[in-house]
Amino acid sequence: MTNMIDFRAFELASVTHTPFDFFAVQNALTQNSLNAIRNDFPNIEKPGIFPLSSLTYGPAFASLVEEVESSRLSEIIGQKFGIDLSNLPLMITVRGHAQQKDGRIHCDSKDKIITCLLYLNEEWDAAGGRLRMLRDGEDIENYAAEIPASGGSFAAFRVTPSSWHGHKPFIGERRYIMFNWIRSDKARRSHEWRHRLSSIIKHVVPFFYKNSAAKDKHS
Repeated sequence: MTNMIDFRAFELASVTHTPFDFFAVQNALTQNSLNAIRNDFPNIEKPGIFPLSSLTYGPAFASLVEEVESSRLSEIIGQKFGIDLSNLPLMITVRGHAQQKDGRIHCDSKDKIITCLLYLNEEWDAAGGRLRMLRDGEDIENYAAEIPASGGSFAAFRVTPSSWHGHKPFIGERRYIMFNWIRSDKARRSHEWRHRLSSIIKHVVPFFYKNSAAKDKHS
């Protein structure tokens, strides 16, 4: 069976070390795979990050998840950053929509070791919503690299106290699957519990969701 992820493109990608360790792949998926995954993408109607356990999706998206969870991918990503990821827990979350406040400059939680983002949109022409790897935590224009949210675009970075990233505001459909290698099972369960609780609130108590000052970290 043909892989959805172009593992060879990952292997050939070069890691940039300034201002922090990261790499990007422009076409991480074949067009046929991307079309199938988009058709089977979870039905997400609200902004926010959702754990896989709270979502339903079709077989093509399920196949993508299997490849994300594969030892082959963890070996490639680990080799890129010089980290053995084989025994570390993996957390997978999904986003379907962006809102005005998303993309604010931040560094990921110290529980996360590696963050990966695989975008599942069509071509991305908007000025907002483009992931930027930043040189500081103050200026969204002071960026070392910009990755559009086009379908098949992929970015990975090592999480450090200075791995600043974000994007200019965008409102609308912005699909991606995010996966993180986490320092411990306890930390993974804590993150997943908070995402699960947030997803429940968004589905069950819409008024609370719209008026809450949610502090979800996002990319």
